[in-house]
Amino acid sequence: MFINGNIISCNSSTLPALSVHGPKLRTSLESQNLKPRVSCLKTISNSSPFFKPQNRRCSILAFQEKGRRQICHSIVTSQNSEDATEDKGDSLEGGLGGGGNGGQGSDWTTSILLLVLWGALMYYVFNLTPNQTPSRDMYFLKKLLNLKGDDGFRMNEVLVSLWYIMGLWPLVYSMLLLPTGRSSKSNIPVWPFLVLSFFGGAYAILPYFVLWRPPPPPVEETEIRRWPLNFLESKLTAGLSLAAGLGIIVCAGLANPDDWKEFFQYFRESKFIHVTCLDFTVLSAFAPFWVYNDMTARKWFDKGSWLLPLSLVPFLGPALYLVLRPSISTTSISVGRATTEPK
Repeated sequence: MFINGNIISCNSSTLPALSVHGPKLRTSLESQNLKPRVSCLKTISNSSPFFKPQNRRCSILAFQEKGRRQICHSIVTSQNSEDATEDKGDSLEGGLGGGGNGGQGSDWTTSILLLVLWGALMYYVFNLTPNQTPSRDMYFLKKLLNLKGDDGFRMNEVLVSLWYIMGLWPLVYSMLLLPTGRSSKSNIPVWPFLVLSFFGGAYAILPYFVLWRPPPPPVEETEIRRWPLNFLESKLTAGLSLAAGLGIIVCAGLANPDDWKEFFQYFRESKFIHVTCLDFTVLSAFAPFWVYNDMTARKWFDKGSWLLPLSLVPFLGPALYLVLRPSISTTSISVGRATTEPK
């Protein structure tokens, strides 16, 4: 009975505790080696005929106990390897910005770099851009805003196309940032920056990139059916944006060579046109990242990763992604259901 008690101490009923105190239980099992007890019984069996029939039984029990100790040792080893794998996964998740210290350090580094970029852009805009024709810039702005009637002057077609495409960029960014570009780790809303981007372009939305803290908060199903998400998630909105952008770019591409030469001349002389071109470049540069962010949030990276290279095409790439992406209601994004208390 004493030998059986030690053997049963390593049966399946005690295995769940191995995941918590694996090394200690292994040491305890090794310290409870039953070989001396078995040899003691063998010695007694030599001096008494009553123990002779037990010699073979003791050998069998000793062999069974050794096999069970080996099973317990293998379970402890596999449990330790699983724990190490989980710890490694947790550290990788933290390194990717999922809540670990490494992710927080990376977030701060990125924020500082973006802040430096925004400061450099603002300094360049106010101090280093060419400003040889301020009166002409004001005239162009009034003509583009339809604040000046028809006076017989023909506007440059490339400049007109650039002006209209800049009006579509904030809509594209609104569809990319709402709701998957919102911040859950900060109380900074995204919509004020999107509204300001209709007037200030990239210069107004870059500060939000500095303050952005992923992941996005959960989205209620009732929120998807309300303004503005029902408008921004509509395939009709995405399709019209792509069609309008394609038409504007085609018009610019079909413009006369003289218009392009004149536009480059404006770029070298006009502050207004120079700053607008820089705005278009910055928005085009950041769009692929937000396409990737929206794609991963919608759990569509495996099927839609081929669109990432296309998102490098200014405006048309991100607009095409908005047409083809799945809607929030059909993806595994963290969508919460509105709970109602029973009356």
